[in-house]
Amino acid sequence: MPRKTRPNSTGQAGGAPTTPNGFTSAAHRRRTVVTVVVLFAVIAVFVVKLVDIQVVRADTLSADSLGNRSVENEVYGTRGDILDADGTVLAGSVMRYDITLSPKYAKKFEREVDGKKSTVTVAQAAAEIGAITGQSGDQILGIISSSLADDPDSDFAYVAKAVDVDTFRAVDKLDVPWLVFYKNPSRVYPNGAVGGNVVGFVSAEGDAQAGVELGQDSCLASTNGTETYEKGADGVRIPGSTVTGDEAVDGGDVVMTIDSDLQWFVQQVLARQAQSTGAAWGTVTVMDAKSGKLLAVADYPSVDPNNIGETADDDRGSRAFTASFEPGSTFKALTAASVIDAGLATPASQVVAPFRYLPDNGADINDSSGHDDLNLTLSGVLVESSNTGMSKFGELLSAQQRYDYMTKFGLGSQSEVGFPAEDPGILHPYEEWDPQTDYATMFGQGLTTTAIQVASMYQTIANGGVRMPVQLVEGCRHADGTVTHKPKADGTQVVSADAARATSEMLEMVYQQAWLSSDWNLPGYRVAAKTGTAQMPDGDGGYSHGYLVSVSGYAPADDPGYVVSVSLADPVNMNSSAASAPIFQEVMSQVLKKYRAVPSGAPAPDLPATW
Repeated sequence: MPRKTRPNSTGQAGGAPTTPNGFTSAAHRRRTVVTVVVLFAVIAVFVVKLVDIQVVRADTLSADSLGNRSVENEVYGTRGDILDADGTVLAGSVMRYDITLSPKYAKKFEREVDGKKSTVTVAQAAAEIGAITGQSGDQILGIISSSLADDPDSDFAYVAKAVDVDTFRAVDKLDVPWLVFYKNPSRVYPNGAVGGNVVGFVSAEGDAQAGVELGQDSCLASTNGTETYEKGADGVRIPGSTVTGDEAVDGGDVVMTIDSDLQWFVQQVLARQAQSTGAAWGTVTVMDAKSGKLLAVADYPSVDPNNIGETADDDRGSRAFTASFEPGSTFKALTAASVIDAGLATPASQVVAPFRYLPDNGADINDSSGHDDLNLTLSGVLVESSNTGMSKFGELLSAQQRYDYMTKFGLGSQSEVGFPAEDPGILHPYEEWDPQTDYATMFGQGLTTTAIQVASMYQTIANGGVRMPVQLVEGCRHADGTVTHKPKADGTQVVSADAARATSEMLEMVYQQAWLSSDWNLPGYRVAAKTGTAQMPDGDGGYSHGYLVSVSGYAPADDPGYVVSVSLADPVNMNSSAASAPIFQEVMSQVLKKYRAVPSGAPAPDLPATW
């Protein structure tokens, strides 16, 4: 039968015995207090930690967090274009792309194609990338492994730099999550070697190195900006997280005076004749006689800025600006104009020109070939290109007078173009001239000039004695259409209009009567021109066996429009001005045709050459 429970002292059945002092209730209260204390202690720890995180170390932790997920990227501005006078692009920028990867995140991933998912291994992705970039899969894997070997946390490595847009699109289409692409504007030269020597080039990093690229870098250069984006735990950019910091600023466009079509033609003519005559190098400049603007500046050898490595270092610049030489007899036009301007001679003034002339100061002057004494006018001295005859006219001026005329013609200083590494030529102060130099400077020796300076000298004579600043660049055109950095366009009267006209008429006599008259004939136009032959330096203070042969002149002589100046260095197969005369004839013919120059309406004056 069921056992009965015995009531306790309180009359309750079962339970713990309770003492009269209430010990059970006290223990319960102690446990409650302990629990509460422990709970508050835990809460206090969390509060302290929370304060530490959100207050004490908030900035530091926030920065660390941002650094782990935030990436700052440089945004490239676009370098300005270099344009010819008609707007043809000679140098421009195209968007290229750098392909990079994150080595530490280079892992297999899921790819979905047409609704079907597949796993792509790192090796498979590497092979796919390399097939597009021209690399092997092993090369891509090597980039990853070598980066991780250097830094196990490596988050950046280049796969390929400056790839074109087609390559970028193809690689991007692979949808590899650990690839990152950066825009990289690159320089291109659509017309290749046309004007390459004056246009110049930039380095692989985009830094200006030569030519107009360097000389006008302050206009062309862009300013890069910044942007920041956030990445997820897998290293992939989070869409919509990009924030622009500093805005990128594009560069301005440089507008040149060069006509690219004419430039191409002149370069072809120069290269053909230089190669035919075995010349080491050559230049041709075409200048507008009234404005001083350069319409073409051709150099041989030429350089293609797209492929600098194919051209020797010495041939990458423009010798028309950077290589000075003794001008020889083309310089005699300057001496003649100076003497006439000073009122000391006319085209009909007479001298006796011996083969050898020994002036009182001890100089020793002779002509290029032996001859009996010649009774020559100043016109005849230019036609015969007599050094002794020109010396007798030149000595009518003091050394200081002649030096002053030379500097006013622009000799001894860089042109207004400010071309990088431009050679000012050598024109020592007249006080430093020794007796031989005193006379040699009358007929183009004892000093050096550049091809640009010679063209400017003939421009001055052609333009009624007014020298115009040499121009290669019209200015810097900005995005809003404004043009800055415009060159000076005010001319300087160097010799009188009468002196310039008299000199021009004598140069017409040279064109008609000199020994090259059949080689540079331009039917229908009056032409003023002069040849020059000068020994080339040997690099040790003396002369080599080579010659620099040249022709400079302008047409139409009755209303001068265009100056053409030709120089060939050491044409071994024809070391006389006969090598350069065909270039002058062909280029000038093309110039007159291109610009529709009106044929001369009256014959040239017939000036006496002898007496």
